[in-house]
Amino acid sequence: MRQALAATLFALSFAAPAAAETLLVGNKGEDTLSVISLTSGEELARLPTGKMPHEIAISPDGKQAAVVAYGSTTIDVFDVARRTKLRTIDLSPNQRPHGLIWLSDGRLVATTEGSESVAVVAPDGKLTSISTGQKGTHMIVVAPDNRTAYTANIGSGTVSVLDLKTAKKLRDLAVGGKPEGIALTKRGRELWVGDLDAPRVSVWDTKTGTKVAEQPVDPVAIRVLASPDGKLVATSNIAAGTISLFDAATRARVKTIKVSGEQAKGQVTLLFSADSKRLYAAETGHDKVAEIDVASGAVLRRITAGKNGDGLAIAP
Repeated sequence: MRQALAATLFALSFAAPAAAETLLVGNKGEDTLSVISLTSGEELARLPTGKMPHEIAISPDGKQAAVVAYGSTTIDVFDVARRTKLRTIDLSPNQRPHGLIWLSDGRLVATTEGSESVAVVAPDGKLTSISTGQKGTHMIVVAPDNRTAYTANIGSGTVSVLDLKTAKKLRDLAVGGKPEGIALTKRGRELWVGDLDAPRVSVWDTKTGTKVAEQPVDPVAIRVLASPDGKLVATSNIAAGTISLFDAATRARVKTIKVSGEQAKGQVTLLFSADSKRLYAAETGHDKVAEIDVASGAVLRRITAGKNGDGLAIAP
């Protein structure tokens, strides 16, 4: 009897369905958010957003999604499971929010490019603005301490270092070119920066503010992303339709993955799965999201989204 019970429990453990994940895509060409079952690839809902939705951030508990309106001054917050909008946060006088992070302490941090600033929204709704004074403050990353933030400033050729606790800018790193893609590795000790002006990604020591390495990529790295397990750095090479993968520890290039191989596909945003085994690439030129197996480099499928789908997130 014990053997039969054990066999039944064993079988049930394999039969139990895995938790369903939801892929969210900000469709900047039509002001909507696609809610997609990652298991089937089926679009479950398409919800209206503010003007030109872009980056998406998931709440610490995984239940909500925040979406910036790059063509406005707002962030929309959605209940993922219910597929409904909960509220809209107005960041005024900050303008044109783009890069977005939902910190583990509940704060929302967004670059606001139109006002050369970063907006920080506390869980109680209090809004704080931090001036970068730099042109094209577009993407942002935050160190594991939830205090030190780095913004890529395309028009000024700099990366601003901000203290989120004191709401002050600490300094600007003169990285050169047109920096947009940005990522942190080694628990915040190294900063990787792409360049829209040259086929390169540079690596900076965050303590000293000095460049410690530079690697070539296919033109050009519009996005730079560290894997959740900390082992890899990926660059989205928009002009080539490829992804470059680097070893985060050694900084050496591991491989280049051909996704579309075409500039016309408009490959921009990258997203790793939580286990770092899959990459998702937004191909804005034909309204698709490519799912890629990291180990083999194979494109497993293409998921249909809305017009010019770009910002990506996965809710558990």
